Amino acid sequence: MESNPVLLESKSSPINLLNEMQQLRLLGHLCDVTVSVEYQGVRAEFPAHKAVLAATSKFFKEVFLNEKSADGPRSNVFLNEVQVADFASFLEFVYTARVEVEEDRVQRMLEIAEKLKCLDLSETCFQLKKQMLESVLLELQNFSESQNYEEESAVHPSAAAAAADAKQDAADSPASRPGHGTSPEGPAVKPKEKP
Repeated sequence: MESNPVLLESKSSPINLLNEMQQLRLLGHLCDVTVSVEYQGVRAEFPAHKAVLAATSKFFKEVFLNEKSADGPRSNVFLNEVQVADFASFLEFVYTARVEVEEDRVQRMLEIAEKLKCLDLSETCFQLKKQMLESVLLELQNFSESQNYEEESAVHPSAAAAAADAKQDAADSPASRPGHGTSPEGPAVKPKEKP
């Protein structure tokens, strides 16, 4: 008698794995690569894990798969024209799937994501930039509408006041209140008048 297969799936395992890898990186344990970055004379070194970098960045995957085995278990990668703070944020993102940066750094993070071919970070930056743009456009639209209203009020003060009064009267009319003249099924039917 054969039993049916069942799925054993952990919802917390991916998060736990990322957290543990981040802790190992921060403590410098089991790191097998050092990434050196330099930008305008500022240089820093970041120990990391090849497997994590290769899994999150096509750039690093290509570098590690093409390196010679004679280099030994620990290797170095040098990146120029990458700011230290940006690479630190990149590492935090690939190890935790999240990072907090200032709004004016989002474009730089998108550029480093594209340079290192990190699709997840690239998509995240793109979505955030889209939200920021939509927010700015909404603010501009609201500002434009308020300016138009103020201009109309200045040119035709009595017309603007009359329009505001008309809106208020419509809101206060019995027909606009629920249960007065309308029903959920449709328009109200007048009762027949007796002759």
